[in-house]
Amino acid sequence: MAERASERFVRLVGLVSYLETSGPVPVDDLARRFGVTPKQILTDVDTLWISGTPGYWPEDLIDFDADSYDRGIVHLTESRGMTRPLRLGTRETIALVAALRALREVVAAGGDTEQTAVVDSALTKLTAATGEATNALDVRLTVDAAPHVMSAVRTALQNRTRLRIDYVNASDITSTRTVDPIRLLPSDDHTYLHAWCTDAQGERTFRTDRILTATALDDPVAPTTSDRPAPPTYRPQGHTARIVLSSRARRVAEQIPVETTENLPDGDFAITVRVANPTWLRHLLLRHAPDVRSVDPPDLAHDVTTTARRALDAYPDPQGA
Repeated sequence: MAERASERFVRLVGLVSYLETSGPVPVDDLARRFGVTPKQILTDVDTLWISGTPGYWPEDLIDFDADSYDRGIVHLTESRGMTRPLRLGTRETIALVAALRALREVVAAGGDTEQTAVVDSALTKLTAATGEATNALDVRLTVDAAPHVMSAVRTALQNRTRLRIDYVNASDITSTRTVDPIRLLPSDDHTYLHAWCTDAQGERTFRTDRILTATALDDPVAPTTSDRPAPPTYRPQGHTARIVLSSRARRVAEQIPVETTENLPDGDFAITVRVANPTWLRHLLLRHAPDVRSVDPPDLAHDVTTTARRALDAYPDPQGA
């Protein structure tokens, strides 16, 4: 199983920071802490061993104790300043303030007063450090739902009470449901209410802009509702597709949301994607057609092939036939 470069980079930086403060740590303990295999930890150390600051002479590289490494213990001896406090320039600080203001809007919409206070504290300190440069910023991130709906949702979340909603689904069918709200899930395009539906007896996700009415009830949520873990990411409905691509198309796995990435022995790799819109997948495959090795299920491959053939048929025969 492969991983995104951004995910590994975060772990590499975290590994250096952790080892700087904790001292020598057995490989197995590091693997458990970072949620990877011991083999991956050793691979990460090998990568860090040849990383460093410009110059890249031996004295410029991150270093570990070789004897400890041979005994299965990771002992960082030179971090090359990677654990020093980060110094932000004015532009970087303004960008961070803008992001925090957007985050604050989302957190406040979810009714989490504790997290809102944490974000407010960070904003106050950064704004004071930046001075007048942040006065020109006007960041407003609104939740795509009617004000009376969001008011009821916030009340139910804060008081941990049930919520009665009138909801219209993608098929334009309206239903009345009683739910135990768990949390709000913002995404790039919409905001979703993650809740336990008492009618369906299962967890459901509701787009807030499709909630027509909402009423906070006096009934408390079920004892286990607030303890349910948040889903890692919201996944749209749809089927999955497995696509095998050549090594030249590695950027594809970095640019689109994938569920799994698998390296293959011949240098190719396979990704699994969730397809909610077949047109999106068709365009993706046509755009990277020279690097596509196979597509599963076969009907998706047939759809792309038919579309490509129709496009070619629309052009005149170059021989004039």
